[in-house]
Amino acid sequence: MATMVREPVSPVKDDHYDLLHTLQMSLEHVWKMENYIADAEARGDSELATWFREIQDEHRKMGAQGKKLLKARLQREKV
Repeated sequence: MATMVREPVSPVKDDHYDLLHTLQMSLEHVWKMENYIADAEARGDSELATWFREIQDEHRKMGAQGKKLLKARLQREKV
């Protein structure tokens, strides 16, 4: 039976680190999907290009939610 390997615990103990890191990953995926969409379209694979666009849209939504969440949290700390 395969064993799941956990990533090391984050060395950064800041409350916002996980949020920032996940936001960065979501936005990076939006950017990466542009390349994958272009590659699929260059090969004439519209089915794959459409799937990559759907993934991109989901990451864009998650990025927008993450930005709102981060903004709200930072504003609450502005005391």
